[in-house]
Amino acid sequence: MGSARLRRAIQRALLISGFIIFGPAAVAKEAAKTELHLIQTITLTDEQFLAGKKDGKPTVIAGELRLPSLATDRLPAMVIVHGSGGILGNDDHWARELGDMGIATFIIDGFTPRGISNTGADQSQLGLLTMIYDSYRALDLLAKHPRIDPERIGIMGGSRGGLVALYAALKRFQGTYGSGREFAVYLPFYAVCGMRFLDDENVSEKPIRLFHGSADDYVPVAPCRSYVARLTKAGKNVRLTEYSGAYHLFDDPIYPLRNLPQGLTGRKCAFEERSPGNIVNAATGAPFSYSDPCFERGAMVGYDAAAHAASIIAVKEILRTAFKLKE
Repeated sequence: MGSARLRRAIQRALLISGFIIFGPAAVAKEAAKTELHLIQTITLTDEQFLAGKKDGKPTVIAGELRLPSLATDRLPAMVIVHGSGGILGNDDHWARELGDMGIATFIIDGFTPRGISNTGADQSQLGLLTMIYDSYRALDLLAKHPRIDPERIGIMGGSRGGLVALYAALKRFQGTYGSGREFAVYLPFYAVCGMRFLDDENVSEKPIRLFHGSADDYVPVAPCRSYVARLTKAGKNVRLTEYSGAYHLFDDPIYPLRNLPQGLTGRKCAFEERSPGNIVNAATGAPFSYSDPCFERGAMVGYDAAAHAASIIAVKEILRTAFKLKE
């Protein structure tokens, strides 16, 4: 059986088992080898996650590992975490770009195995933080893979996935849910930064590089500016790059700029954790809820060629340094 037919057969088997669906855009023709891996994880509410609970619902998710070469050397790798729309063209795009650099990629699907296709209009379907736990399990899996260098594994993601890529750097979360390993670099794209957590300035010493569009009205950049300023003052290795005029999902070449009338946005919200697991509206003190009046619907989302091109250059430069790659 040819490799493409075999991959489709495996995907059908996983679909029947209820584990995962990968759309056509998620299959990398350029990858020298593609592997599908199952990940044992749990599903936690945000309150459970922040309270340090470990008794969430047992869950099996999956990820697609793309190896850019068939040699026997150990490769650097990036975990790619999708956003509220599930695995989209930008995730596939980054896997291809990084593969061209000799970097393996592992796209994890945190939605399909949980019976979710899209949270854009209803974010309450899954806690924002539980995929941080997923990312730590993905890190553990890759660190044991014979082709992956355990010291050169990074993480990136956009929107909801950007939040994961950003807050996976918190020492508090690493200490509670990690296994003693940590990512070598953190690359959040248009991350949700409007929630202040306890001890959130105590983050990894590894590079944290945020990318955001200045025109983003879905997940505005202002809270990320404030958070980066706090981390910078604390002496952390962090930097925010803004792209003028770019909107949310600016790095997806197959997603033209459009309005999402039902997109749920917390652009006017500011939440904070006042005790472990207790998240409230910072202005009113009301418990966190998606029915809070600060939430609105409707935002612009879509591609920006200039911002996309600039982000490719920036990401490749960062990873060449972080992974000690040759030009």
